[in-house]
Amino acid sequence: MRCATHPDVETNLRCGKCGKPICPKCLVQTPVGARCRDCARLQKLPTFQVTSSYYLRAIGTAVGMAFACGAAWWKINTLWLPIGLDFLLASGFGYVIGEVVGRSVNRKRGRGLAVTAGVGVVLSFLISIFPPWGYWLVPFGGLNLALSLLAVALGVWVAVGRVK
Repeated sequence: MRCATHPDVETNLRCGKCGKPICPKCLVQTPVGARCRDCARLQKLPTFQVTSSYYLRAIGTAVGMAFACGAAWWKINTLWLPIGLDFLLASGFGYVIGEVVGRSVNRKRGRGLAVTAGVGVVLSFLISIFPPWGYWLVPFGGLNLALSLLAVALGVWVAVGRVK
């Protein structure tokens, strides 16, 4: 018997669905057995098929949530609470932004959505220290700035984990 795709190769293998002779080069191992490439039809899972309309929805949601979380972060920081609170705020806002972005795209997953959620957290931090309504709260000093950046990194990590 000869492979249907490679007639110069002898084989004893057949596709488990259509019965077409296949060689080891053509074989695609699936959960239900060996298949030819036509019958296997390898596709991405629907969860990871993200169209441009989903990306636009995710970007709009991330920007909106960044403004809301940034305003809340700014308001809390005006109370001059301890620096360690930034870690709690960043992880909480990261969770919220990641969760809302994930829900806005019907729980789709992907690298692009993870980047969108992470950028949303960074944008919310920037809005919290440079709000458009004035009264900047720039974390001056090396230690304050380093701790704030670590807090933002934690928030990005949490947000990315929600949609990755």
